[in-house]
Amino acid sequence: MAIKVTVYSTQVCPYCRMAKEYLTSKGVPYEDVDVSKDHAKAQEMIDKSGQMGVPVLDINGTIIVGFDKEAIDKSLGR
Repeated sequence: MAIKVTVYSTQVCPYCRMAKEYLTSKGVPYEDVDVSKDHAKAQEMIDKSGQMGVPVLDINGTIIVGFDKEAIDKSLGR
């Protein structure tokens, strides 16, 4: 089964950048959604996570708030 990863982020968020660099280092493709530019996607992120802060990662429906390597690895099955 293909892993679907969405990263809700902003351009100025250092933890967002770290999360995306971590996924890239693991060879995991992801969709990067800039919630500062897309209000509909920002609302989608809030609906999924209950949070307004970034990053929020959606890994096959598992929601991770913040840059949490352990949770990311667990969700990726690694």
